[in-house]
Amino acid sequence: MDGLTLLRPWWLLALLPLAALVLLRLRRLPDAGGWERVMGRDMLRAMQALGALGGRQPLWMRLLAPAALALLVCGMAGPALPRTDAPVLAQADAVVLAVDLSPSVAKGAGLDQAKLAAAGLAQALSGRPVGLILYGGEAFTASAPTLDVGTLQTQIGVLDGETMPGKGSRPAAAIGMAGQMLAGLPRADLVLISDGGGVDRQALAEADRLAGQGVRLWALRLDGRAPGAPAADDDALDRLARGGTVMGWDDTDALASRLARSGGSVRDPVLQALHYRDLGPWLAMLALPPLLVMLRRQE
Repeated sequence: MDGLTLLRPWWLLALLPLAALVLLRLRRLPDAGGWERVMGRDMLRAMQALGALGGRQPLWMRLLAPAALALLVCGMAGPALPRTDAPVLAQADAVVLAVDLSPSVAKGAGLDQAKLAAAGLAQALSGRPVGLILYGGEAFTASAPTLDVGTLQTQIGVLDGETMPGKGSRPAAAIGMAGQMLAGLPRADLVLISDGGGVDRQALAEADRLAGQGVRLWALRLDGRAPGAPAADDDALDRLARGGTVMGWDDTDALASRLARSGGSVRDPVLQALHYRDLGPWLAMLALPPLLVMLRRQE
C-alpha cells in the first residue's frame, strides 16, 4: 500500500516474546489435559466419547489469545496513511528570503540574479514554508511563510527597479523584520540575497539578536552591481552570517540542499501525527472477536 508508514514502530518488538510464548504453548499443551498420561488408550477414547473429556483443543482455539495480542501490538505500532486533508502549518520550520532591492541591485544586473536566486530557492524548498521580505532603505513583508510556491514565484517574477520606494540599503531592517516573523519557531532560517551593501553595526546587532532566537542566517552574494554604485566590503556578508554560510547567487542548488536537510533532520511527533491517518485503533478493534469467542467459551 503506497504511503503506509508506522508511527510507533518500536511496538513491533513485542511480537518477538509473543511468538516465543506461542511456540511454548503449542509444545507444552497435552492432548487431554494430562489424562492421557495415566489412562489407557481405550479408556481415554471412551471418556471422550461420553463427553467427560474434551480432548485436544483445535489449533484455532489455542491461537485465539495470541492472535488477539498480536492485533493489539500491531495496532499500537500505529500503521498510518498520509492524509490528503492534513492541516498546513505554514509557520513551522520556515525559511525567509530577504531580497535586496536597493539601487545598487535594482538598477543593475543584480536584479535578475536576485530574482533567479529567490525563485530557485522557493522551488527547491517546496517541502518547507518560505516567506519573502523585500528591502532597500526600508523593509516590507511581501509574503508570510507559505507552501504555495506558485504564488511566491509570481511575486518574485514581477520585481523590478521601481518596486522599492526611496533609496539606500538597510539589511538591518530586513533582519529585524525576519526576527519578528520567525519569533518562537523551534527551527528557522533566513537567507539574505544581497550585494553586501549597507552592512553596519546595527545590521550586525540584528544578526546577533536573530541568532539568539535560534535562527540561522545564510547569504547569497550578488555580483551584478549597478554602474556608479559604491562598492561594498568583500567580507560584509561573511560578517553577517550566523550559523550558515555565504555562497554565490548561482549556488542556489547547493544551498537548497543544505536547507532541505536541516529542516527535515528533526521531526516533531505531534506534527507528524497530524499529517497521517492512524489506522492503529481500527486494527486493535479486530482483537475483539477472538476475545469475545474466548469469553463465550468460558460461560
